[in-house]
Amino acid sequence: MFAEPARPFIISVKRFIHVIFLAGISAILMAQKVIPADGGSVEHLADVEITSHIFKPAELRAPAAEQLHVPKGFRIEKFAEDVGNARILAVGPDGSLYVTRREQGDVLMFKVGLNGLAKGSPMRVASRAGLHGIAFSKGKVYLASVHEIFKADVLPDGTFGALEMIIHDLPDAGQHNTRTVQIGPDDMMYISVGSTCNECAEPNPENATILRATLDGKTRSVFASGLRDTVGWGWHPKTGELWGMDNGMDGLGDNDPPEELNHIEKGKKYGWPYVYADNKINPHLDPPGGIQKSDWAKVSQPMVLGYTAHAAPMQMSFYDGNQFPAEFRGDAFVSFRGSWNRKPASGYEVARIRFRDGTPVAIEPFVTGFVSEGGESARPMGNVVTKDGSLLFTDDRNGVIYRVSYTGGATTPALSETIPAESMLRQNRTGVRSPLAVASSQTQTTAKLNVTSAAFHDGQPIPVIYSSYDQSASPPLQWTAGPQGTQSYVLLMEDPDAKTTPLPVIHWVVWNIPANVTNLREGLEPLDRLEDPMGLRQGGNTMGTVGFKGPRPAAGDAAHHYHIELFALDQKLTLQVGASRDDVLNAMHGHVLASGELTGLFARPASPAKP
Repeated sequence: MFAEPARPFIISVKRFIHVIFLAGISAILMAQKVIPADGGSVEHLADVEITSHIFKPAELRAPAAEQLHVPKGFRIEKFAEDVGNARILAVGPDGSLYVTRREQGDVLMFKVGLNGLAKGSPMRVASRAGLHGIAFSKGKVYLASVHEIFKADVLPDGTFGALEMIIHDLPDAGQHNTRTVQIGPDDMMYISVGSTCNECAEPNPENATILRATLDGKTRSVFASGLRDTVGWGWHPKTGELWGMDNGMDGLGDNDPPEELNHIEKGKKYGWPYVYADNKINPHLDPPGGIQKSDWAKVSQPMVLGYTAHAAPMQMSFYDGNQFPAEFRGDAFVSFRGSWNRKPASGYEVARIRFRDGTPVAIEPFVTGFVSEGGESARPMGNVVTKDGSLLFTDDRNGVIYRVSYTGGATTPALSETIPAESMLRQNRTGVRSPLAVASSQTQTTAKLNVTSAAFHDGQPIPVIYSSYDQSASPPLQWTAGPQGTQSYVLLMEDPDAKTTPLPVIHWVVWNIPANVTNLREGLEPLDRLEDPMGLRQGGNTMGTVGFKGPRPAAGDAAHHYHIELFALDQKLTLQVGASRDDVLNAMHGHVLASGELTGLFARPASPAKP
């Protein structure tokens, strides 16, 4: 017998956070004679009333399959029970089903019977604390825990060989401590890393991102940023484009922000934590360094589709099977785990994202019935399309895996198992090589600047503290003043010697150094805009972060040459937040008065502080 369910826990919260939009700001400033500092933001003014809830429905026992709702022609049944904290699902090379269990810290393998249900008891095939993400590629399995990525051989019986730790230093987790991993159509590893907080300026630029890494884990970069917690994502089986569902912020009310479906592309920002949805302004938080929220919005990608706020999207899988009707091919399924901060409750379902010619057009419920006036009976979490074309999804609270199959008619041809790689390869510009900035057509000049450093001489080794193997502090620099008419300086640091492409590797992009400044101290903050020196701007490096990124040549390489290039300009540059090296070069064209260069050498130390 089951005890009577507890009464739901409800708290209503009203917040008064006023937002005064730009149309009225100038009048207010004039009336109060408020003059913002150089480049400072006036957009922090706020006055908005927000009503929020903490609403935790009573927990009911897992429902019988016949209590759940699926579209006509579909059938739902239990694939397996008593699975524990069942999180992410994956299908192995031989069709076996694997499920990660975060609380138990392991991976279970299920053999699948002819009826599509679990055959016998599961087998534990891996055990590490905090395991969550799992992916298969070319006979290997990749597993993600909070800080680590492991790789192992998949043995003939479906079990795993010895786990090899190939990444050990994923950033600290905080509020969002799950990591998901997938292998892209370009044979690169992609890892989603959630934010440490609901809304904050992250100290580690790898938080709230999707990372792109080599399959050996030795090099990685930020692929896309501003993604608060994108647990569910994947590549469209026909177009090869990357799509993901992001979990929106708390504290903006019962109906804001919507859960976001994003088209995720290299180098793009997706708003968090300063804007959300279709680039609405978050009234809670201001960017550091005096960056305007409106400037942040200009470089942020608005969502493509939104879904009910606080529904909590989890794993997402594209349908590439041959069992469901033809109209489902190329659509996606998302498990929504359910809200704790909205009334009425949202989520507690599996939804379908309809795509038309590779473009999403609608999000609609597919499996429902887990929440009622009496409470909630499941928390849908993972999902995957199996070899026979059915859809499996997990309930991580009750330890149930459900199977949805189609019984309404003939099957249709499956989509190709090979996802097109062209989109990912094009975005990453494989094979592109450009000249150094000082040799480019945009920067040619005969006047010279003398650039020096108190830390190393021209042509000599760069001390290890300025490398990514140690402190990754920016080095101290000084230079002779530019000629008459100089209005600002641009600084770039490039490595043309790396074996990877595109080249050169960009380590530092700086513009709008004030004309009266002829030195930079060591250890500058990696922010988009600095206030010491006032107004200095920093852009994106090859690693996908903002600010200085220290040298990190591979083991066995000869010392790389790192070119620190300085340019005096006859104007300041008007560029977007996070501008790239190419953006800066194009804006400099025709405005360079003088240039100078300092070259340092660096090779990987024998015993680096950071491997």
